[in-house]
This record gives sequence, C-alpha cells and structure tokens, in this order.
Amino acid sequence: MAVLALVFAAGLVFLGASLHRVQVVQASDYSRDQVRQSVRRVQVPGPRGRIFDRNGVCLAENRASYCIAYYVEELRQRGKWENTIDAVDADIDRLAAVLGIPRAISKEKVRQHVLQSLPMPLLAWRDVDPVTLARWAETTEAFPGVDVYVQPERSYPQGKLAAHAIGYVQRDRPLPLPGETVHFYLPEMIGRAGLERQYNDVLTGVSGGQLIRVDARGYKHAELEGAQAVAGGDLHLTLDVNIQRTLEKALRGWRGAGVVLDPRNGEVLAMSSSPAYDLNELVPAPSAGTWNRLRNDEALPLYNRAVSGRYAPGSTFKPVTAVAAMLSDGFDPAETYTCDGVFTLGNMRLRCWNTYGHGAVALRKAIEQSCNAYFCHLGNAIGYDAIYAQAHKVGLGAPTGIDLPSETRGLLPTAEWKEKNMKEKWRPGDTCQISIGQGLLVTSPLQMALLVSVFANGGTLYRPHLARREGPGERVREMGWPPAAVGLVRNGMHDVASVGTGRRVQVRGIEVAAKTGTAEYDAGGVRRKNTWVTAFAPFDQPTVALAIVIENGDSGGQTVAPMVHDVLVSIFGEAPKTAEVRAESDAPAAAPTGTESD
Repeated sequence: MAVLALVFAAGLVFLGASLHRVQVVQASDYSRDQVRQSVRRVQVPGPRGRIFDRNGVCLAENRASYCIAYYVEELRQRGKWENTIDAVDADIDRLAAVLGIPRAISKEKVRQHVLQSLPMPLLAWRDVDPVTLARWAETTEAFPGVDVYVQPERSYPQGKLAAHAIGYVQRDRPLPLPGETVHFYLPEMIGRAGLERQYNDVLTGVSGGQLIRVDARGYKHAELEGAQAVAGGDLHLTLDVNIQRTLEKALRGWRGAGVVLDPRNGEVLAMSSSPAYDLNELVPAPSAGTWNRLRNDEALPLYNRAVSGRYAPGSTFKPVTAVAAMLSDGFDPAETYTCDGVFTLGNMRLRCWNTYGHGAVALRKAIEQSCNAYFCHLGNAIGYDAIYAQAHKVGLGAPTGIDLPSETRGLLPTAEWKEKNMKEKWRPGDTCQISIGQGLLVTSPLQMALLVSVFANGGTLYRPHLARREGPGERVREMGWPPAAVGLVRNGMHDVASVGTGRRVQVRGIEVAAKTGTAEYDAGGVRRKNTWVTAFAPFDQPTVALAIVIENGDSGGQTVAPMVHDVLVSIFGEAPKTAEVRAESDAPAAAPTGTESD
C-alpha cells in the first residue's frame, strides 16, 4: 500500500508540474499559437478623399452602396465543401425569385468565395436600389445568413462635367500593410484615369485592420477589435465649374476640345473633351454593355482630346512664325508682300483663303487677315531653323508637364526626323507648310492654350496644373522676346478679333485678342478641316487665355469663334447693347469680297 501511495503521489506531482508548465510557463506560447491558428486579419481600406473645384463645388465624393450579402458560416452543411456551395447557390436562386431580380453572380463565383474567402461576406448583389432593399426587408426571416452590407462607392455629383480631367476609379487589391500578415482584404478604389489616377496616393486613405476568429474549417465565429482606417486627403482644383459648364455647352454636339488657362500662373480654369461620358456609368463597375458601347463608339468618348489629341494647329501657329521673323536679321515688319490669292513654290501652289488675294500686306495686316501667301513667303525667307527654335522654345513637340496622365508630346519635326521616319529629305515646301501651321506639325489643344498664354503675359511659359497650390505658378522659361515683337503680334491678334477673321469672338465691354485657324487633313480620301481659335482677354491685362479646336468644322472664324465668345461672356459678362450697336446689328450685311475662312 505504501508503494502504491508513493506511485500515486509521484503521478500527482508529475501531473501538477505538467499543468503548471502548460498553463503558466508556456501559456503565452500556446496563446500565440491559438491566435495564429484561429485569428485572421482583414485589410480594410480607408475612405477615399474628395475632389473640389476652386469654389468648393464637389466633383467627386463617396456614397453608401447597399449590397445584399451572404454570411456563409450560417449556411454551412455537413460533409464536403460542395454541400455548402450547393446550399448557398440554391438559396441565391430562391432569393432572386422572391426579390424579382436576376442573379448577379455565378455558381463558380460562389465556389471560389467558399474555398478562398470563406470568413468574408459574399456580395450576391451590389448597389441594389431602394425597391429591392424594401422587398428584402419583408423576407429577412425566411433567409437566415443574408444581410445588407454597406460599402463606400465613388460618386460624381456633376455627372459628365470635366469627366476627362477627373477620371474614374476601379476596385482592386490594396497595397499590403507594411510588416503585417494580411489574410483577406476588402477591395480598394484605385484611380484608373485622369486626376483620380494622377493623385491616387493623395486621395487613397490609410488601410485599417479588422480581426476575425475562425474555427478549424475556416468559418467565422467572431469579430475582434482592430486598427481604425484613416481617410485620404481631399484634392482642391483650379477648375471653375461655371466656366467648365459653358465650355462643355459650347462643344456639345461636336467632336473637339477646349482649354482655358490663367496666363499669369498656368492654372487650368476649364478643360473639356467632346464627346464625354457620365462618370457614374463606371461606378461601381461598368456593365459589359456600357463598356463596349464606350470603347466601340467611333466618336471616342473615352479619349481626352484636350491633352492627348493631335491636330495641325493651322493659322493659330502663325504668331510663332511672326516672332521668329522679327528675331531674324534684316527683317522689316513694315515691308509689304503682294498676295494675289496663290503662293507658288516650284510645282507647289498653295491657295490663300481669300481667292481674290489680300493685295500688299505687311506683318500686322497679314496676322489680321491670316494671309497664307504672306506667311509662306515669310517662312521660306527666314528658314525653318528660325521657326523651329521659337516653336521649340514655347514648348511645342514636348509634353507640357501638366498633372494628368497620357499627355501627347505632339510633333515638331526636323530634317533628321523626316529622313529617319519618312525616308525623305526636307524640302522648302515643308517649311512653307509649317510656317502656316500645317504639314508635319502636330499639337494638342493644351499646347496651343499655353502658346497663346505666352503672348498674353508678354513672354513667360508656365507649367499648367489642375491641383491648386500656394504661391506663384511654376515658370518653365522666359522667352526673351523683344517687347516690340510681342507687342506687334498682340496688336495683330487684337485686329483679328476687332475687324479680321475672328470678329465673332467680340465681347461688348472688354477688348479681346484672338487668332483663327483652319487646317485641312485627309480622312480616308476625304478632305476635312480642323478649325481653331486661340484668344486672350482682357487685352491690356489678360487673366484668361484659351484654345478651342473643332473637328470637321466650317472655319475657325465661323464655327469656333462664337464658342470662344460664349466662354468669355461666362467669365467677364457682357455690356448691354447701346442704341448705336443695335442699329448696326439690324443693318443689312455688306456684300462679301471673298469667302471668309480661318
């Protein structure tokens, strides 16, 4: 009995020591193992920052999106996984019939969720309407394991307004949290175009972490407290929604683009590409039909013509040729050239828009009347190198550096470029064509808005930008043009708006300077025209510079100038008509001396 008692005593001592080792000495180790095996970390994205115009009008925000979600742990079945998958799939069919809506996810999606994201809610229907939510609320008891799940979605209160500048988002996997193991994640809104993409790092919040406890098979049992997500930063723009609306209204029904800048600092006041699309059509994700319609539309509504469009600038380029001439030795801007309606160079015959000719014209008059013959003569007199130097200096042939993705550099060709890419030598005809803004020269509307802003402010090239910033604009370079040269071009552009080809831009009460342009191009064997107007106002102290291009218009003076007029009126207003002005407008029009163009 004594030996037996000793054995029992030894056993109890061993058992007590083992329990002490497990429950006290090694308790923290086992606790860590339990957490590691049963707790899962879910990465939760922070709310995305909002986007505002310069006046505080909201252009992009977040809204609550109501989804119908399945919590699979409440529908689990005994046996193999396929039993649970079948049960959830059948329940989705039953609920769809009760709600009177079609299924939104396939059985394969259900299987994928059960096998890979079991503890997470299965979103069977996303962004459901209030009527469907009301029907579901009436049937909740018949569908255990189903609940409403609310997630944030991007919303664009202004619809199509500034669509190409703002861009859109899509849901994707967030960046992993540094130094932490993440088992599951909630998809995050990632910028895919426009400012949403350019400033994605600013707008994206800091992800938080939610902890959930699961059982041995992976079903969720409880939710634990985790780190709170932090909202992203708001973005304030230089855009003015009032100017933007007027610009988009002017472009409606046309294919084209327009850019309005502040020539004093490079701020973009408005930017539009037409046709556009409603950003809300892409939230939370575009349907297959919507996406195919947008992608296959011949009018290219997804294409940002303002920064990516490539157009010959036509006569809006002539101020550059004029400045290049005035910087050339021996050039006299007062010297006249006689235009008889055609410029002949070897076998090339280039017609002036005025088939009767402009007669004897000097530089300022040639700008006013946009005389092709004069500028072809001028280009060949000073040579292409002089023109190229000033065009390159003003930023053509290179990206402007605007804070938007997918900007074109355009094309400012050289003899080397032509020989390499076209296997042809540079000819005097190439110089002639480029001197009037045609031929191989290609620019974007943004580049032309910057070009005219340089003449507006007297010779400073600023970096264009859409995000508001403190302090003066970023100067790219000073042109170093003589004031007399800049002044002559400015005066010529003032004449264009007053009595020349751009008279329709006039705004009562302010002085406007403008340059019209019409560039012909071949479209599948059919000759078409891109029509332009660049302008700035007020003439003495400009605060606005803009460029608008319309594809296949009649002429810059007829098609585009009225659009520029409307934009300027939205900015400055317009003085009422005087009795004298009303009498003039009621008088019969004078007989034309030629077909008005450019």
